[in-house]
Amino acid sequence: MHSNRPYPNDIAFTPSVKAVQARKGSRSAYARMEQGRGWQTAVTPELQAWLAQLNSFYLATANAQGQPYIQHRGGPAGFLKVLDAHTLAFADFSGNRQYISAGNLAENPQAFLFTMDYARRRRIKLWGRARVVENDPALLQRLADPDYEGMPEQAVVFALEAWDVNCPQHIPQKFDAADVERALRARDERIAALEQELVRYRAAPP
Repeated sequence: MHSNRPYPNDIAFTPSVKAVQARKGSRSAYARMEQGRGWQTAVTPELQAWLAQLNSFYLATANAQGQPYIQHRGGPAGFLKVLDAHTLAFADFSGNRQYISAGNLAENPQAFLFTMDYARRRRIKLWGRARVVENDPALLQRLADPDYEGMPEQAVVFALEAWDVNCPQHIPQKFDAADVERALRARDERIAALEQELVRYRAAPP
């Protein structure tokens, strides 16, 4: 934890944020939260299980002037990997070659990961510092999935400083096309089995 932050959530709850909370009446509730369990600063089994099923997340960065940028990153389930209790990393696949996130991180390492599970209506937010790692074949081999069609170009290593679970309020429920396809296939196979069973029943002598 940063020495100037008494609580992990101070990474987001700046004095300006706390002033707004006080004005709108939520500061006392968050102050009690800070004195209790509060936000987490290390990878827990809960967070590791969450990351293992993710196939998509958003990476937020900002340049030296503070101009923000959000980039979607996708890959096979679990491609955002845990290296240790305070470090995450993922293979950065070749894309449109704009390199906005990479350029931002070169001058401002502060970063944020926004992860969402629409099917279960749950989200986890992660704050930290990130860096791009090039020309490290051993790290890329550790992060890449040989069965995934994307070409890993470099790695992004994320030093975790704090994370928090959001409530499901206002999250629309959506499902991945692959999950829907599997459910429909299972339904169709079940219908076919029942139809065959019905045919055998009707053909059987009374």
